[in-house]
Amino acid sequence: MAMMRLRREDPRVVGAFRLHRRLGAGGMGVVYLGADKRGQRVALKVIRPELAEDQEFRSRFAREVSAARRIRGGCTARLVAADLEADRPWFATQYVPGPSLHDKVAEGGILAAAEVASIGAALAEGLVAVHEAGVVHRDLKPSNILLSPKGPRIIDFGIAWATGASTLTHVGTAVGSPGFLAPEQVRGAAVTPATDVFAFGATLAYAATADSPFGQGSSEVMLYRVVHEEPDLAGVPDALAPLVHACLAKDPEERPSTVQLSERLAEIAAREARGIGMPRREAPLPKAAGPRPVRPVGRRAEEYAQQRTRRSPGPDGSGGTGGRVGPRTPAVPSPARTPVRTGASGRRPSSAAPGRRLLRQRLVVFVIVTLLAAICIAAVQGCHRFSHGADAPAAPSVAPLLPGPAGS
Repeated sequence: MAMMRLRREDPRVVGAFRLHRRLGAGGMGVVYLGADKRGQRVALKVIRPELAEDQEFRSRFAREVSAARRIRGGCTARLVAADLEADRPWFATQYVPGPSLHDKVAEGGILAAAEVASIGAALAEGLVAVHEAGVVHRDLKPSNILLSPKGPRIIDFGIAWATGASTLTHVGTAVGSPGFLAPEQVRGAAVTPATDVFAFGATLAYAATADSPFGQGSSEVMLYRVVHEEPDLAGVPDALAPLVHACLAKDPEERPSTVQLSERLAEIAAREARGIGMPRREAPLPKAAGPRPVRPVGRRAEEYAQQRTRRSPGPDGSGGTGGRVGPRTPAVPSPARTPVRTGASGRRPSSAAPGRRLLRQRLVVFVIVTLLAAICIAAVQGCHRFSHGADAPAAPSVAPLLPGPAGS
């Protein structure tokens, strides 16, 4: 947080605290860096002299102190002391070291999606505590968020609304910052925790783009855009854009709750953090995609492909092509095949051996069947000839030509 020297008109001591530097100034007063006798540093806010006599501003200041007292947890700066009856009312909170979100983006540029989600998750959790205390901040914006080493802190509840409090706003009184106001604030309608959700979405968009989602311009132009135009989220990371868009819904009832925001942003922050610097193939899959299938890589992948090719029917109707596969990926025989046995050396034979053995077996069977068929055919022909020979008339015998008696 930027510090400035004390000016001549600034007090040097307020209550039990000695003031050392100026931390900033707002519409209601000036904030100083002070310390007590024990050395505890505080951020001490004093109402401006010209406003100290205005009862409305005194009431608003008292409201801020009341809101700070009601909120529990580490999301805000802890209230240390206050004096609402002094000539210039003041209160002191624990000093939070670190820049505001506005200054961090202005000086260092836009934040990565993982960092925006992480800050957003902590802020949403802080808003849960704020709203549980019955308080609506009404002016949540980058300059009211301090980035301490222990996490972001929400400050400046100057125009906060508490349950049961009356409305102090009148014409001409600022009730927030253009570009971060919710549409219901612009219309003058009742504020609810959803009002802070709208400002929360605009704040996340600023962290990711260094600009309001409704651009720049005069207060009138900005307020018109908030009520009537859609936000420009072109520069918001894809992981955050849907959630930010939901926060910026015109209808308060359509915005997510702070509990939903805290849970969802914590998931996004964890996922984005795991994805930083990791190889693309190792990035976690979305839950809807299910577990990643286990597939071989490298040489195993080639063997896997050959094995799948061998399983497909070949042109002869056999189980495959008989392609060669290395010993690391044994062939898977079809049910009709004889299981492959290991040889005497203990190593599995090549997967081509079953194919050659089957071919030899088929050749032997073919030869045997052919021989048997030939024998059967020959036997049938022999029997047929034998039967025809038995029924035929006897052939005339040829007697030897012997000399007979003369004259015969």
